[in-house]
Amino acid sequence: MKTLVVGIGGMTNGGKSTLSSSLHQQIPNSCIIAQDAFFKDDSVVPVDSNGFKQYDMLDALHMDEMMSEVDSWRRDPESFLAERGLTAERTAAPEDKVFVLIVEGFLIFNHRPLNELMDKRYFMEIPYDVCKERRCSRVYTPHDPPGYFDGHVWPMYLKNRQQMESMVSGIVLLDGLESKEELLAAVYKDVSREIEKLREKD
Repeated sequence: MKTLVVGIGGMTNGGKSTLSSSLHQQIPNSCIIAQDAFFKDDSVVPVDSNGFKQYDMLDALHMDEMMSEVDSWRRDPESFLAERGLTAERTAAPEDKVFVLIVEGFLIFNHRPLNELMDKRYFMEIPYDVCKERRCSRVYTPHDPPGYFDGHVWPMYLKNRQQMESMVSGIVLLDGLESKEELLAAVYKDVSREIEKLREKD
């Protein structure tokens, strides 16, 4: 059994979830673990001096639970898929099967234990004005308070981006302004190449 872990990170509203879902639909024996599913309850997320909830940091996430989920997939990808109602490809010979985990989230490369498990890394980026427009047009629970984007979200993105670049190499930067089809085609081609390399190994 062969496995491949693909990380799709990026800024808020950069298109990482859309790309991850499309990639999952294209690649047999794949599944997604999304970082957004591991946010702590709002009541325990700290507040800064401006009254802004500190969601854009690793401390706001149950990273231990996320790592447990990833480890569960690594131990037995086929059972992991079955438990989630996903079926493994039947046509491929067992030795040719490659199971692909797509890890998606805004801080996946900032958590060293998770980052170290990844075979391919992609980071979606869009300009400040586009990011702000997209963020402000979405409704979150809890709602973003006035000034939250400029007072917390964007400054934390810049800080997290700098930290990521200081500790991680080999990240492929993706232009989130490209069409969904172009982005998918490029990443799918790259990941497919890695899958074929694994299949060719003894």
